[in-house]
Amino acid sequence: MNLLRNKRVWLALVAVAALVAMHFSGVTQYLTLETLRANRAELTAFVASHLLVSAALYTLIYIAAVAFSLPGAVLLTLTGGFLFGTVAGSTLTVLGASIGATLVFLLAKAILGEQALERLGPQGATLTQNIKKNAWSYLLVLRLVPLFPFFLVNLAPAFAGVGLKTFVLTTFIGIIPGTVVFSLAGAGIGEALAREGAISISSILTPEIIAGLVGLAVLSLAAIPLRRKFERADDGVIAASELKPSLKSSTIPPA
Repeated sequence: MNLLRNKRVWLALVAVAALVAMHFSGVTQYLTLETLRANRAELTAFVASHLLVSAALYTLIYIAAVAFSLPGAVLLTLTGGFLFGTVAGSTLTVLGASIGATLVFLLAKAILGEQALERLGPQGATLTQNIKKNAWSYLLVLRLVPLFPFFLVNLAPAFAGVGLKTFVLTTFIGIIPGTVVFSLAGAGIGEALAREGAISISSILTPEIIAGLVGLAVLSLAAIPLRRKFERADDGVIAASELKPSLKSSTIPPA
């Protein structure tokens, strides 16, 4: 038991050290629209010459961004659409995000165990039971609409004992709509930059970006009835207003 605890302590220390190193490395300063604009010619040329290598690098970068909870995931998704188009960009982003989220999920389980929420008291125990009982519904809804931050949705299922298969499938399926929307917008930005060399109001309003904005609006509106449904839930189902503090108090800060 002591050995197990020691392993968890070491894993936690390594994870924290990696997070601190990544956040202070300065890498996040490159995750900006200005960087994309300044290097668009070089990036598109590299992708054209080394498509498979570029796809692999993009996927690895996305995995790291999710695993280390780096800011700029939206910009990365836009970049994927810009560099690879809507379909390929969405595919690579979903793959990278799913792998990164799964790594966080597995690490959280290894460090704090599957019953971490239950140790927070009656509310945590109730949340654990409901996540387990309705894992597919809960996780799919939380992935489909932006009710909570992405990294919280990676951590909470790990602390509630959700199975790996359920987590991976709900993550993979649930993030597809939002990813496609942002990739579509990214493809529109790419076409605007290619035509005018800079982003302007007239160039931004391409059909792709308009479609992306409409998609985002639909996703945002979809969150309203879902949130109300959570809040009206009876006996044993925690309201959305109660869910947020419970999750925050049970996570380690790692987008």
